[in-house]
Amino acid sequence: MGKPRNILFVQTAFIGDAILATAMIESWHAAHPKDHLHLVVRSGNKSLFQGHPFLQGLHVWKKAKNPFVRYRNLMALGFELRGIGFDVLVTPHRHASSGVLALLSGAQTCSGFSSHPMSWLFAHSEEHAWGNGEHEIERNHRLLAPWVESDTPRNPKLYPADNAGISREEGEFGIAAPASQWATKKWPLDRWIAWLDAEAIQSPNRRIVLMGGPADGEELREIARQSSHNRLEIRTDLSLLESAGLMQAARWVVTNDSGPMHMASAVNAPTVAIFCSTVPSFGFGPLSRLSVVVEKTEALVCRPCGMHGKNACPLGHFQCGTGIAVDQVLAAVASL
Repeated sequence: MGKPRNILFVQTAFIGDAILATAMIESWHAAHPKDHLHLVVRSGNKSLFQGHPFLQGLHVWKKAKNPFVRYRNLMALGFELRGIGFDVLVTPHRHASSGVLALLSGAQTCSGFSSHPMSWLFAHSEEHAWGNGEHEIERNHRLLAPWVESDTPRNPKLYPADNAGISREEGEFGIAAPASQWATKKWPLDRWIAWLDAEAIQSPNRRIVLMGGPADGEELREIARQSSHNRLEIRTDLSLLESAGLMQAARWVVTNDSGPMHMASAVNAPTVAIFCSTVPSFGFGPLSRLSVVVEKTEALVCRPCGMHGKNACPLGHFQCGTGIAVDQVLAAVASL
């Protein structure tokens, strides 16, 4: 065996994308445990990787709103990376910013998708195809082909330290994560309330934690105000990794197709994933060993209406969300 190599993974997109990229870290470490692994993420995702056992370096792009500051920070990060000396850079990110980092880092070999605007940098590239049933972790794993022999990707994994102070000794608990950045990815508020009311009847002693970020507080409080469930607890004060720890201890997690779903997958929490305007065949479904996808049973000619969520239903009816029955979610939870 030669000396350990310096390997850099770059994924500066959203929380879910950063979590899914951990599957590559798991696969590389399994194949080459002596290599020194580094990761670049945007600043908001840094806390996910605190104390990660396989990372020798965690680097942050401070993606400011001001374009001048944003790209000044990008250039500074690129030269910081160059000082380390990377043997291999792998990026599943398909935007120019990761290409700039690949160029400035001086990595000896780069791997990324052929649809990347700077794919000419990549000695190894792969097609990124949507809608063929291939999961994103499988697409990403193909970027490792020159160095990792296994064709089977590892699952994404996070390493939370604790469960945010909620113990199962006080009785098992579930987690509900009703929020999402995109309106068309959110099961309607009145459906969440009706489901919680039904859960209160079926399992009156089970606590349910309403989980979200600080910006979701008012929405979660409104759900709690309108629901008859009397064992609800709101948590918007947790770091991302603390949230993952809480999920790890939960009996189950019910979530939209959003970052919390991928977080649940990364700690193998039993998961009910509600898909409204998007579809699992895009390759972003749940990966927990026990997981159920819930979606409208009847096909809609307008669904999916895009690769990502939207701020409102383009046709104004949002049947992909309103058409998901409370009984479907109840049955999915009961099956876990």
